[in-house]
Amino acid sequence: EVQLAESGGGSVPDGGSLTLSCTASGVTLDDYNIGWFRQAPGKEREGVSCIRRSDGRKYYEDSVKGRFAISSDNAKNTLYLQMNNLNPLDTAVYYCAASTDSGLDQSVCWDPDEYDRWGQGTQVTVSS
Repeated sequence: EVQLAESGGGSVPDGGSLTLSCTASGVTLDDYNIGWFRQAPGKEREGVSCIRRSDGRKYYEDSVKGRFAISSDNAKNTLYLQMNNLNPLDTAVYYCAASTDSGLDQSVCWDPDEYDRWGQGTQVTVSS
């Protein structure tokens, strides 16, 4: 059974930092597109950052460029998201996801519709 488990969320002040982790079981993250997504109240889920497995390229949503960093540890089968200089607009539930279905479009990694495996989410709250 494929399971993705996020951790590391919490409440921080404006300008604070957090590191999210996503540990996988039943699937090898290094074999697939993997990414972080977030959903704020009343808003659609959006891509934050992802790794396209075909070439290892990393993508970032414009508002997090220069502040967030995505990485993976293959030995631990874990995906990370280092988040620095957080602001209240970053407040959301953060999800990790893996695109394991061969029928999904593997050329893009920033579209949540191209992911089939999701974690339960972890809350990030940034106070002003």
